[in-house]
Amino acid sequence: MSLPHARGDAPTAEARSVFGGRMPAAPGDLRIEARGIVPVPESGRYGGPARLFTVWFAPNLTMTGVFSGTVGITVGLDFPTALAAVVLGTLVGAVPTAYLGTWGSLTGAGQLPLARLAFGRSIAVPGALQWLSSVAWDALIGLFGGEALARLCGLPFWLGVLVMMAGQGGLGVLGYEAIHRLQKLMTFVLAAAFLALAFQLRGVHPAAHGSATGADRVGAFLLTSTIALSLALSWAPYASDFSRYLPRATSRPRMFWYTLLGVSVSFVAVQTLGLWGASVLTDQTARGVEQLLGGGVFGRLGLLAVALAALCSNAMNDYSGSLALQTIGVRVPRPLAAALAAVLGFPLVLWMHAADTAARFQNVLLFVGYWIPGFVAVVVVDWFARSESRGSADFDANPERESPRHTWPALVAFFAAFGAAVLCMNNGLYTGPVSRALHGGDVAYYAAFLVALLVYVPLRPRRPAKL
Repeated sequence: MSLPHARGDAPTAEARSVFGGRMPAAPGDLRIEARGIVPVPESGRYGGPARLFTVWFAPNLTMTGVFSGTVGITVGLDFPTALAAVVLGTLVGAVPTAYLGTWGSLTGAGQLPLARLAFGRSIAVPGALQWLSSVAWDALIGLFGGEALARLCGLPFWLGVLVMMAGQGGLGVLGYEAIHRLQKLMTFVLAAAFLALAFQLRGVHPAAHGSATGADRVGAFLLTSTIALSLALSWAPYASDFSRYLPRATSRPRMFWYTLLGVSVSFVAVQTLGLWGASVLTDQTARGVEQLLGGGVFGRLGLLAVALAALCSNAMNDYSGSLALQTIGVRVPRPLAAALAAVLGFPLVLWMHAADTAARFQNVLLFVGYWIPGFVAVVVVDWFARSESRGSADFDANPERESPRHTWPALVAFFAAFGAAVLCMNNGLYTGPVSRALHGGDVAYYAAFLVALLVYVPLRPRRPAKL
């Protein structure tokens, strides 16, 4: 898994071509980024923290977020209570994502590559989970976006999906700068589209009274807040991927706040639309969106927004997936790895569409996603331990030169956290005993994070050692 130039050897041509390579030089440089998991040197950094707002705002303006927002009403909450749960959960999930994103400017490294400091060779487990999840989410989101594009352009379904996958794969291949530029443009385009959707829902009356009472109401609140938390926290393993080119001197507080606002404002906005229009958002397909907007020009604009939103989200999946694939030791150039995710996603979309298994496939992905809080806890503890041992966060981001003596505690904590999550989760596949006792309340993310801390802190070696 090590880079070919580990232990201080001179970089080989293979390391330069596979894990290193060409970097974008300035904002607007849209040539293909070949740079993989090798940290970006200070001489190659550029840009300002404000671009973190748009890169984390646009990809969340999706109908998936709107449909997730309907859950608070369907489980029996009134609108004000459900909105409070959404805001609380989103903020709790966005804070770790925003904090992890500040590591990019300090290290020049992506999030999964940085996690090798804590996990060592066992990074293959979370790395493989992220890569497989990026391919799977590509397919699930691409199914919705491809359907919208096919309806919009009068194409066969398979051709709409193919165009969608080609577009997102192309952006993933171009890399960091192309994605930042796309998200900046789409922030305005998609914001306008969702404002139009909000206008269309103006005559809908949100639920003033919920059917859930007593303990059931508490359980419904916990479930709604955890769904919102999971959406925001799902970006945590990607966080520093999109800040690794920022100069080291970039203000970390500004990076934190721009990311926090980008993630939280977008997710709260789309989920609020879902809460408000839950009574009419019953057909959760591209056709349903078109019909909700009344067809005609507005309906077509709605389909275009669905397709563009899928493009924004999946481009980031492909990019971070390419870094994850390299992180687990696969010697594939980053652009090729990004294209591979889109290529593999295409047959998955066709399979889900033909077998009508999209709902079950999504439930499996949501189940697998419970690995993220344990991962976050481990890498944050490791980061703080390294910072404390040096009096700052100024340590080498290259895990070939700096690593803890043992990395097995990270994997033990990771699996313990997931085990705790299983006991406390509530999703379409399984409801754990703790969740049943809480009347459907899902506290799996909180339990997983806490268990990972309790296991990892006493097991982690106190002093890191040079390899």
